[in-house]
Amino acid sequence: MAFSIAAAGTVGVYSSLKKIETSVSNGGGVSRCFFGLGVPSCRVSITRRLPSLANIPHASTTATEGGSSSETDTVPTPKVIIDQDSDPDATIVEITFGDRLGALLDTMRALTNLGLNVVKANVFLDSSGKHNTFAITKADTGRKVDDPELLEAIRLTIINNLIEYHPESSAQLAMGVAFGAVPPKYKVDVDIATHINIYDDGPNRSLLYVEAADRPGLLVDLVKIITDISVAVESGEFDTEGLLAKAKFHVSYRGKALIKPLQQLTILLEATLH
Repeated sequence: MAFSIAAAGTVGVYSSLKKIETSVSNGGGVSRCFFGLGVPSCRVSITRRLPSLANIPHASTTATEGGSSSETDTVPTPKVIIDQDSDPDATIVEITFGDRLGALLDTMRALTNLGLNVVKANVFLDSSGKHNTFAITKADTGRKVDDPELLEAIRLTIINNLIEYHPESSAQLAMGVAFGAVPPKYKVDVDIATHINIYDDGPNRSLLYVEAADRPGLLVDLVKIITDISVAVESGEFDTEGLLAKAKFHVSYRGKALIKPLQQLTILLEATLH
């Protein structure tokens, strides 16, 4: 299903939050998302091989997310993935924080307060820990979420609840500056952290991959930059791994893969996200 974009600028969901320009480079977490935070020396390359690849509802004072934490354990990297590719009918959200997460019932309630339905929930384990996944649709239409402002609200809601119930995650997340009691100890050098790459993704579209220091509103800002120059976003994935954001977008320009608009797009990403 197409990932339609309403290029609407910065939204009220995070307009009251402190803008985070930098994150952490040593230790801490990483944010999976594929976007670039303004960098004068970002990498831009073209190849034919794909890589492997308002208001935030606060946690209630009575609900319990479950899970465990230990001050003596090494704090794992928190990860939040918003996947628009895997399911044609629903937005898939995956949350990982080692083996510390419980059922996340309060997070699901917070998502319903955004006008969403959690139509399926699943938990699986691997060597990186416990993965909680939700299939989410809009309550009024029963369709997957296609509004970047709402997708960003989903991301910030999940991160806020994660920090609320697991305060030890605050120093691992760039959003710890906005939501948490303990901000990240280190700052990410955005010149080093930012990477922009464009890959061939078939004859009619390209894969835009951006990696950068995370901050509130990054998803909406990136989508607006892309769509403002008439580049269509068909689908994508926005990942938050602690302090970094990584995003991949399947994009096209007038029904074709990106060629001529490439230089203009990367310049805009650099200038706007700096």
